[in-house]
Amino acid sequence: MATWKADLCIVGGAGHVGLPLGLTFASKGLHVLLQDLNGPVLEAIRGGKMPFLEHGAEPLLKQVLHEKRLSFSTSPEALGHAPNVIITIGTPVDEFLSPQTRVFKIWADSVLPHLRDGQLMILRSTVYPGTTEWLAQYLQKSGKKLKLAFCPERIVQGHAIRELQELPQLISGVTPEAFKAAEALFLKITPACVPLAPTEAEFAKLFTNAYRYIQFAAANQFYMIANTAGVDYARILKALKQDYPRARDIPGAGLAAGPCLLKDTMQLAACAQNQFSLGSAAMLVNEGLVLYMVDGMKARYKLADMSVGLLGMSFKAECDDNRSSLSYKLKKSLQFHAREVLLSDPFVTVDQDLLPAAEMVRKSDLLVLCVPHAAYRTLDLQGKPVVDIWDFYGKGSRI
Repeated sequence: MATWKADLCIVGGAGHVGLPLGLTFASKGLHVLLQDLNGPVLEAIRGGKMPFLEHGAEPLLKQVLHEKRLSFSTSPEALGHAPNVIITIGTPVDEFLSPQTRVFKIWADSVLPHLRDGQLMILRSTVYPGTTEWLAQYLQKSGKKLKLAFCPERIVQGHAIRELQELPQLISGVTPEAFKAAEALFLKITPACVPLAPTEAEFAKLFTNAYRYIQFAAANQFYMIANTAGVDYARILKALKQDYPRARDIPGAGLAAGPCLLKDTMQLAACAQNQFSLGSAAMLVNEGLVLYMVDGMKARYKLADMSVGLLGMSFKAECDDNRSSLSYKLKKSLQFHAREVLLSDPFVTVDQDLLPAAEMVRKSDLLVLCVPHAAYRTLDLQGKPVVDIWDFYGKGSRI
């Protein structure tokens, strides 16, 4: 039988949330057990290779491996071999925009035989409001006496190693004992902890992401209004922000997506019994921007005779994660209208259709800047027309 000994077990430890967190705790002297069902990725991590882009992570990985502070397992049995367990399982949303809360019951049933009384269990990823309290009751009815907490992650993907050690951590516990245990654990890596009740912490995470998503939607709505009126939103934005601090937080236009912002806005809308009108409007605006762009290109160019090249397929700049990227929605829509759609991204590694940027530019008649990666700043565009709603190239944002 396999044996493990660890101070902390992270479930989903090979993922974007779990791995940077595990490396950070390991760098502070804890022995961390990464539990994940993806065996090949765990083996890559064991070999010192990060499975995704995370600034500062690879040197830290090599360091904690050298210090023998990481261990690995694909077995749920591993959960019983650490006093502290952090769960990075989130709540997915189905095709009807409904949160699939049942995933926690399915997961809990699968690990119940391996849990030990007295363990601290921390939920880390976004959950539907009320999930923490429900899970506490379910575990208690199942005869398990655990200290359960919810401590949401609020980092910018790609910068977790730095932000985990700079930002205050929201801490909630179902009991005072759970709160104190979670606080003591996170104070090993964070400068401060902020106390909340579990449901308050669940809402805090959803409010954070939904508010950011609404900000992007406001900017994108402004962009579409300005562009339809025949004026340049980027020029207006620059003027209204100049020496005017109350406008400093207004974003520019751009494709707003990714694995968190839209999903968390959906969860908040579901929790509000679909009465979250601001969130619903934001979803329509941000998702609709893609179709607006295609309509604008159809009006200006003969797309049926053109090869269109998409610059950037990740969901945001300087990132290799293409989950829920609106670049792919744009690709699907353009495939109905253009002769050919070509793709490029300097970071994404999981799409076999990607071309080197220079080759894609050469083969394209029209370019669309989907993601403002810094590498595109110096790319030779060969005089090809560019749809640049970001105003990345400083030539205006009109389609």
